[in-house]
Amino acid sequence: MLTTDEAAVLASTTRVTINAWIAKGRAIGLTQTRRGYRLPRWQFEPALWAAVPELANALGTTEGWSLLSFLESPHGGLKGLTPRQALEQGDTERVLKLARAEGT
Repeated sequence: MLTTDEAAVLASTTRVTINAWIAKGRAIGLTQTRRGYRLPRWQFEPALWAAVPELANALGTTEGWSLLSFLESPHGGLKGLTPRQALEQGDTERVLKLARAEGT
């Protein structure tokens, strides 16, 4: 997990931009009991980075814990893989289809 400052360095941007991305569903930010967010490092991998905003839109949420739960829960429609694993294997369309079904 990364802080917003660490994510900003990784993404070559600013903490303010990271916070805006979280608010828009462009990045997964997990709320903490203290001020700020924690961000899963893996979301910055190319296969996942491109899919995160589409997933947020398909699921109808920008809430980080909801997005993380969807991505990390094994799904029968993916032969038991998690959506994250399926995205890493290039099965973006199937994951988005499942997300749209769950988001409705």
